[in-house]
Amino acid sequence: MTIPLFREDAYLSTVEATVTGIREDGGILLDQTVFYATSGGQPGDTGHFERADGSLIKIGGTITGETKDVIVHVPDAGQPVPETGELLVLHIDWKRRYRLMRMHTACHILSVVLPFPITGASVSEEESRVDFDLSQASADKAAVSEKMMAIVNANHPVFTRWITDEELDANPGLVKSANVRPPRGLGHIRLVCIGEDGAVDTQPCGGTHVSETQEVGEVHIGKIEKKGKENRRFRIRFGAMPA
Repeated sequence: MTIPLFREDAYLSTVEATVTGIREDGGILLDQTVFYATSGGQPGDTGHFERADGSLIKIGGTITGETKDVIVHVPDAGQPVPETGELLVLHIDWKRRYRLMRMHTACHILSVVLPFPITGASVSEEESRVDFDLSQASADKAAVSEKMMAIVNANHPVFTRWITDEELDANPGLVKSANVRPPRGLGHIRLVCIGEDGAVDTQPCGGTHVSETQEVGEVHIGKIEKKGKENRRFRIRFGAMPA
């Protein structure tokens, strides 16, 4: 099991960690990490590990292992292999991570503007997409973008809290995904909340987010695609909407 420090502090970009094992495929296991593992549509972190002699191990991706409690750091080809028990200093690619945090929060904001079941989502550095169970073919890019920016500019707080499985069962409306359910069995569920007391939005999510909506910056809907009779894909892009 790896302690996932990013769940409590998404802004923690470096930390010391001890190697607990090396997998047959070369994946590096640690006692704790700031590297987010690919999950929920958000890609895993990249970066590097610093050894005691100053040499580096470049990390090209982070994934989960047999369970989500096992976080596997995947080194680039040809990187040195650390020893079990070795102390490393971890450094994520912060510039990349911060863009992903901003984008992931933008996806949550879009789900507020469009309160329909989510059928798919993918977060990336330049463009993200959210698919909705939505039959309206006339959704307007400019109108949706304007409503998103109103939430961004209001600078609502963004924070996490935990509830029990039983509390989620009593509030099924918190789950926005039409086909993916939060992981059960641990006894608790992580919620990402926007607004005072989560008044703007509250939903289960294990990803990393900014701490206030203003950090998202300027975003717009770049494209709306029809992906079936009742499925619409909205693509979120950074920057102002092109004239």
